[in-house]
Amino acid sequence: MSDVEAAVTRAHRAEWARVVAALTRRFGDLDVAEEAAAEAFATAVERWPADGVPPNPGAWLTTTAARKAIDRIRREAKRGDKYREARLVQDDTPAEPPGAIGDDRLRLIFTCCHPALATQSRVALTLRLVGGLTVPEIARAFLVRESALEQRITRAKAKIKAARIPYRVPSAEDLPARVSSVLTVLFLVFNEGYLATGPGTDPIRHDLTTEAIRLTRLLHALLPDDGEVTGLLALMLLTEARRPARVSAGELVALDEQDRGAWDTALIAEGHRLVRERLAAGVAPGRYQILAAINAVHTSARDFRDTDWSQVIALYDQLIRVDPSPVVALNRAVAVAELDGPEVALAAIGRLEDQLAGYHAYHVTRADLLRRLSRGAEARAAYDKAIELAGNTAEVAYLTRRRDQLR
Repeated sequence: MSDVEAAVTRAHRAEWARVVAALTRRFGDLDVAEEAAAEAFATAVERWPADGVPPNPGAWLTTTAARKAIDRIRREAKRGDKYREARLVQDDTPAEPPGAIGDDRLRLIFTCCHPALATQSRVALTLRLVGGLTVPEIARAFLVRESALEQRITRAKAKIKAARIPYRVPSAEDLPARVSSVLTVLFLVFNEGYLATGPGTDPIRHDLTTEAIRLTRLLHALLPDDGEVTGLLALMLLTEARRPARVSAGELVALDEQDRGAWDTALIAEGHRLVRERLAAGVAPGRYQILAAINAVHTSARDFRDTDWSQVIALYDQLIRVDPSPVVALNRAVAVAELDGPEVALAAIGRLEDQLAGYHAYHVTRADLLRRLSRGAEARAAYDKAIELAGNTAEVAYLTRRRDQLR
C-alpha cells in the first residue's frame, strides 16, 4: 500500500463519521450525507496521488462532500424545494435543548436511535453512519445476511425522512428512554474494534474502540447518574486497558498468556473507580455494570492463577438473571472450567449447541475444553470449525497454532 493509499484509509477511519454528521446537520438528509461523503472519499482516491495529501484531510473531505451534496440537490427534479429546504437546515438549525452536548456525531447517534425505528434498525444504521462500519462488518455483528442488513438500513433512512425525525440530542426528559439503544450501538462499535472481523483490516481497530470510548464519555457527561452509561464506560476502559498485550507477532494472545505488565494501569484505575462508584450507589446493577464488575475482577488479579473465579461465577449468575442469553451461559462455562474443571464446563456448553452452532466463540471454547481433556481428534474438528467461522486474522492465527499443536 502506498503512502497516499494509507492516508486515505486513515482519513476514512478518522473522518467518515465527522463528514457524514456535518453534512446531515447542514442538509438534513442521511442519503445525501452518506452518498456525498462516499463521493468525497472517491475523489480523494483520484486526486490525492497527484495533488498530495491535504494538510487537513478532514476539512478537505467535508468541503468536497458539501459541494457534492449541493451538486446533487441542484440536479434533482425538484431541486428548488430541496435546495431551499437544505438552506433552511443550514441557516436555521433549531437550538439544542438546554445542557445538551454540541457534538455532531452524538446528534447523529440519537437521530439514528429514535424510538420510531425498530431496535435492530437503530443499531445497524448507527453502526453504518457513525461507526463507519461496512455492511459486511455489521452483518457479522448481527449474524444476519448482508442483503437483509442492507434493506434494514435503507428502510431506516426512509423512515427518518418520512417521519421528519429531528437531528438533535433529545431533551432531558426523553433521554432515559433513548439511551438504551445508544449504549447497544456503542458497545457493538467497541466490540468491532476490540476484535475486528473485516477482511484486510487490522485485528484490533484502535480507531473504533477510541471512538466508542469518546462517545461513551460524552454520554457519561450528559447522564452522570445513569448506572448503565457508567457501567459501559467502565467496561470499555477495562477492556481497552488490555489492548497492548492482546496481539503479538500477528497472533491473538489469550488472557492467561498476556503480559499483565503491559496493561494500561491508568485505564484500569479509572475503570475500577467507576465500578466502585456504582457499587456505592446501592442500586441494582444492569448488564453493563455487571460485565464491568467481571472485568474488574480479571484486572485485579496480578496473575491469571490469582483470579477469583468464585466471584466471576457469582457475577455471571447475576448477569444471567438480567440477560439470560446463551452467550452469557457460554462465558460462564469458561469460568466454571477454571473452578470445577473442563469436563463440567463441556457438559454445560453441550446444552448450547443448537443455539450457538454458528457462533465461532462457542467452537473456540469447545475446542479448548476438549484439548484440556486430551480428546485430540474432537478438539481438532472443533478448532477447524472455529477457524472457519472466525473473521479476525489474529484470532485465526492463534487458533491455527493451537490446532496444529495437537497430537
